[in-house]
Amino acid sequence: MNILNVTDLHIHREKVKIIENLSFQLNDSECLFLLGDIGKGKSTLLYTLLGFIPYQQGEIQWFNQTYYKEKDFVPLRGSVVGICFQNASDQLFGPTVLDDVAFGVLNQGKTKEEAYQIALSQLERLEILRLKNRPVNKLSGGEQNFTALAGVLAMQPKVLLLDEPTTGLDKKNKQKLISLLTDLKLPMIIASHEEDFVNTLADNCIQVSR
Repeated sequence: MNILNVTDLHIHREKVKIIENLSFQLNDSECLFLLGDIGKGKSTLLYTLLGFIPYQQGEIQWFNQTYYKEKDFVPLRGSVVGICFQNASDQLFGPTVLDDVAFGVLNQGKTKEEAYQIALSQLERLEILRLKNRPVNKLSGGEQNFTALAGVLAMQPKVLLLDEPTTGLDKKNKQKLISLLTDLKLPMIIASHEEDFVNTLADNCIQVSR
């Protein structure tokens, strides 16, 4: 099953060419990596795929439907395509870890009891249940990463976009992340510059460069 088609994509920001003539596909259960040095446009591409950054030319097609303007992408975010930002703290809102993970599920219309049960299940799945009452501003970088990922997974997306997900993780937690992503069996696009991480998970790779 074809999940995403990107055709002849051009992205310019403040008249600077970031992405030019880029075309690729994402298929069901495929793990696609975006490779390239820092500042070459990997994050920009990820955010454009969900409409956070506009594109000037080409076509972005999710599940055989084309998306153009920012408002077109809004229904995709969360329940269809989940995204973890490079700086996990940018997407942590709740006063505690449990509140934060439940936040998106509540916005999906679940009752408070349902949302918090789903949140607890995700925290247990990611082996961070011990953090449930921790204020989000008291988390380490790695703890922030797993909390943000738990919040995204709680909304049960069909696709994952991950921007440098190993940032701040030690060797043990990188292996934990690899095992989790492998078990999910979701189609995903991951921006990373870590060779070992890429070699372990990648089904396909795209070199992103200006």
